Amino acid sequence: MDFASLIGIISGLALIISAIVLGGSADIFINVPGLMIVAGGTIAATFLTVQFSDVIKAFKAAYIVFSRDKTNTQKMIHTMLELSRISHRYGLVKLGDVKTSSNVLKRACNLLAEAASEQVIRNTLQNEIDSLIMRHHTVQDVFKKMAAYAPAFGMLGTLIGLIQMLSELDNPDTIGPAMAVALLTTFYGSLLSTMVFLPIAGKLRARTLSEVANLEIIREGCISILTNDHYMHVYEQLASYLPEAERKPVRGGKPAAGDTDVKMPAQPQSAPVAKGKAK
Repeated sequence: MDFASLIGIISGLALIISAIVLGGSADIFINVPGLMIVAGGTIAATFLTVQFSDVIKAFKAAYIVFSRDKTNTQKMIHTMLELSRISHRYGLVKLGDVKTSSNVLKRACNLLAEAASEQVIRNTLQNEIDSLIMRHHTVQDVFKKMAAYAPAFGMLGTLIGLIQMLSELDNPDTIGPAMAVALLTTFYGSLLSTMVFLPIAGKLRARTLSEVANLEIIREGCISILTNDHYMHVYEQLASYLPEAERKPVRGGKPAAGDTDVKMPAQPQSAPVAKGKAK
């Protein structure tokens, strides 16, 4: 779970609800027709703008982003260092047997094991990066559009309320409550835009930058492994993706199992040879 997102949502809603409760009755902020105009109009306009499948993918991506921690750049660098050690000890062919949870990393290991050229590896992984950016941009664009539509429909609801209010000017007692109801839709639109849609779009963009950095680490690490660089040289090239305060000196020891995302399959043990009398 992304605790930063959880803290942000809880604290933001708590402050807004507290301000409403302390300022008077909370019942006056509930208006079902206003919610229907803002929420329904925003969803309808979004479906008119983008494909239905893209909207479903966007909400699935938002759930994944808020339910999982972001990718660990330090762990990916340690993973590439471990691959460098494996290639130096067993050769590039052995990288084809590496097990990892990352499909892109597994594909890169297969390319190295098949002795693909540097240009092929670079182009293949760059295509992965470009494809990821394009997919994530489509998802982010859905929430950016919803953030733009929500205040617009809030204003539309306010105009509807004002028209209804002006039609009852012969009854001055209803002007105040009618104005309050008319302004509620603007409140709903602003709340959804600033507390839901824009934060989700921002979180998705931050996650995209993190995943792109990891893919670039895989690309540059694979090129270094292909050129048979020492693992210390590999680390020096990849350390630039980390803030200077997080760069830790790497020694010759093997990293712990939890520090990497790769593992080698267990080697089968050879059967013992029976000893017999020589004839």
